[in-house]
Amino acid sequence: MFSIKKLFSLMLSLTLVACASMGDGSKAEQQQEIITMKDTVLTQLFANKPDTRSQINSAAGYAVFSNANINLIFMAAGTGYGVVKSNNSAKYTYMNMAEGGIGLGLGVKDYRIVMVFHTAQAMNDFVNQGWSFGGNVDAAAKAGDKGGSVEGEMYYGDVTVYTFTENGLALQATIKGTKFWQDSKLN
Repeated sequence: MFSIKKLFSLMLSLTLVACASMGDGSKAEQQQEIITMKDTVLTQLFANKPDTRSQINSAAGYAVFSNANINLIFMAAGTGYGVVKSNNSAKYTYMNMAEGGIGLGLGVKDYRIVMVFHTAQAMNDFVNQGWSFGGNVDAAAKAGDKGGSVEGEMYYGDVTVYTFTENGLALQATIKGTKFWQDSKLN
C-alpha cells in the first residue's frame, strides 16, 4: 500500500515528466514557442485588464508562464515554463516552474501567470534565486471561450501577479509551494 508521501512523489514525478517538456525542436524553435505563448497571454491580459499594458511598460520587467496543474483529492502538482523580460535591457531569461501541494481538490487545469516586477531588484532576485510561494483557492470550468474561472490578482512586495485559467475543470483549496528556476538549456 502506497503512503500519501510516496503517492504524492509519484504523481509529482509523472507530472514533471509529462508537462515540463517543451517537446521537440531546436533551442531557437523552443524559445520562439515560449515567446509566442507570452505574446498570446499578454494580448489576453490587455483585453481583460487594459490598465496592465501601461503597468507592464513602466515596470522594470515582467514574466509570463504557462502551467499545467493536476489535483487528485488530497494532492496537487504541476509544471510549466515561461520567460522573464527585462524592459531596461530587452533581455529574455527562459525559466521553468514546478508546484506541489496538499489540500482538497479535484481536476486538471491549464493556466497562465503574469508577474510584473516593479523594481529591478525584485526581477533580478526572481531570475537569479528563483522564487517560492504558496496557498491557492480557485474554481475553474473552462474550455476555450466557454465556461468561466475565478481570476486572481495578488501583490508580493514589488511584484504584482495575475493568474487566469486557459482551459480545465478544477475545484481546489490547497496549500502549495511553487518554485521557479532558470532553464539551463534555453538560456
